[in-house]
Amino acid sequence: MANNVPSNSVKLDENNSAMNIYDLYHRMESNKVVLSFKGDVTSELMSSVLQIIEQRMDSLNEAPRLRKKVYNVLVECLQNLYHHIDEVPAEKEKSGVDRSAIFMISLRDNGYAITTGNYILTSRKQSFKNRLEKINSLDKQELKELYKEVLSSDSRSDKGGGGLGMIDIARKTGKKLNYDFAPLSDEYSFFSLNINIEDNN
Repeated sequence: MANNVPSNSVKLDENNSAMNIYDLYHRMESNKVVLSFKGDVTSELMSSVLQIIEQRMDSLNEAPRLRKKVYNVLVECLQNLYHHIDEVPAEKEKSGVDRSAIFMISLRDNGYAITTGNYILTSRKQSFKNRLEKINSLDKQELKELYKEVLSSDSRSDKGGGGLGMIDIARKTGKKLNYDFAPLSDEYSFFSLNINIEDNN
């Protein structure tokens, strides 16, 4: 976990804090976690994360093609978190629902895995799920055509466009979007996205 990336502190039981930290460290080592973060995604954070990952891939002598793919997909993931996290009322923050997001980048045998998670309004869940399902139903050429269609559409939202980031992630990885919605309440759900980026695509 990089020192120059801000992170929220975790409240631990004082009697077991050392063991809890070691357990967390061991689990992160076992999963080959390169970087993890939980908090508010800002433009400054995105710049720091991208710089750290570039340096990490450079130190590992990753192939230029894989480095470019990881970097581009990570940009889309971070921008998605930055633009599309729903605002949470102050009273909801006090009850444990906040605007912060979580993401983690891990090494895999043939590439990297990026995992993200954030709260969304349950009222948006079905329309968002429909867009993701549509993306997953398309082949490479159809994704290219959809990307162009959305790019030129007047219906793009103020938050950054009608799913361009997700379409681009599917195009760059060549894989279906692996996602889940965890119901939390009538108002909020937790959206998670797991992306594998392989060197052989």
